[in-house]
Amino acid sequence: MNRPECDNNKLYNPEFSKHGYIQVYTGNGKGKTTASLGLAMRALGRGWKVLIVMFTKGGNDYGELISFSQLSPDLKDKVKIIQAGLDRIVYSQNINETDKKIIEQGWQSAKSAIKNDEYQLIILDEANIAIDLKCIQLDDMIQTLKNKPEDMEIVLTGRNAKQEIIEIADLVSEINPIKHYWDKGIKARKGIEF
Repeated sequence: MNRPECDNNKLYNPEFSKHGYIQVYTGNGKGKTTASLGLAMRALGRGWKVLIVMFTKGGNDYGELISFSQLSPDLKDKVKIIQAGLDRIVYSQNINETDKKIIEQGWQSAKSAIKNDEYQLIILDEANIAIDLKCIQLDDMIQTLKNKPEDMEIVLTGRNAKQEIIEIADLVSEINPIKHYWDKGIKARKGIEF
């Protein structure tokens, strides 16, 4: 198959490269966090300061945390990761007051970083879940996003993105499963799922 040549210089527009946008990765498929962390690595490679807030995720048994901890000192100084969750999966049936408190603390840290314009990229991993669980108020998130610094990029991941978030976002990707090996009984694997 013949593909047209791609001239990256035509795709890159310096006028828009300074502007930050709101991105949303949602849907029931696998890969939302993975996509956002790939974006984090790309931004770090370009010298950006990056904040990653992992809502509903605690503990240290995540491959991405291990990788980020082993970055070169120059890159490590440009990234901060906040875990705003206990070491377990949170659902509407098992959420408790401690979960809510930790998520709220993570959200307050994220809001402060947004307000103080401390980072060029902020990833709010599983923020859609935290909103869906009513641990982050939808109106608070919308107001924060609408008032973000103009050149800051913000990414929200997680299932069940609210329509109001989708409407103010500049990029929305819905990741839907077509086929998954979990349906065959294959459990989560180190290095692939965590």
